[in-house]
Amino acid sequence: MPAQPVRPLIGISTDFYAPKNSHPHLRLNAGYLDAVLNAGGLPVILPPMRKDNFAELEALLDRVSGVVMVGGLDLDPRRNGQQVTAAVQMMHSRREDADRLLMAKVIERKLPLLAVGSSMQLLNVLLGGTLHLHLPTDHPKAMPHFDPSGGPHRHMVSVEPGSTLEDIFGSPEHRVNSTHHQGINQLGRALRVGAKAPDGVIEAIETTDEEWFCIGTQWHPECETASALDRQLFDNLIEWANKFEPSEEMVEV
Repeated sequence: MPAQPVRPLIGISTDFYAPKNSHPHLRLNAGYLDAVLNAGGLPVILPPMRKDNFAELEALLDRVSGVVMVGGLDLDPRRNGQQVTAAVQMMHSRREDADRLLMAKVIERKLPLLAVGSSMQLLNVLLGGTLHLHLPTDHPKAMPHFDPSGGPHRHMVSVEPGSTLEDIFGSPEHRVNSTHHQGINQLGRALRVGAKAPDGVIEAIETTDEEWFCIGTQWHPECETASALDRQLFDNLIEWANKFEPSEEMVEV
């Protein structure tokens, strides 16, 4: 039998959930796994590693050629010099600790990266950017970006001319799902806007480094409510993963 083509290993981060009356466990929307598989990659789970497992994290990253960092609850604003408000729903501290460590190493290595939801916000924060903690308060004229009843919500975004997203989608507009109440305020270093909502809220960011695939989306391209165009984000991630070679140039975090 002919040899099967080798799929690049794509690391996928996970959520950490610790219910009060049960044991802690990891959670991952299967849509991430399916999206990576359908694009030609082989998904590998990246568990929430602690700092004392730093060497093991490095060993895992030595083996992958790209990373997807998943969405979740809010980052702890105190770590970014902001105050906690009633609107903030913080993710478990173990998840945020692990995500910060993982994201820093991904940036340093320039691994092809797709960062979704809160992970897009973390990417921005680690590169020196800031966040709106609650759009209805910080950006009163903003359009709805989530359905309070928990149902699906969608809106259009304008793709920035000359952006990587424009190259991927081939269209100046894109309809996306929307389930967030926070957003990017000031952009971090070496980042640019990839797409905006009609109210000006940043919906996607990307690196200015033409030698690195690094895109963050506020929407969820892995979900059933995602557009068929969103599959191209994963296609491009795998394309870059197939040609990834570690760089000697490190990125400052």
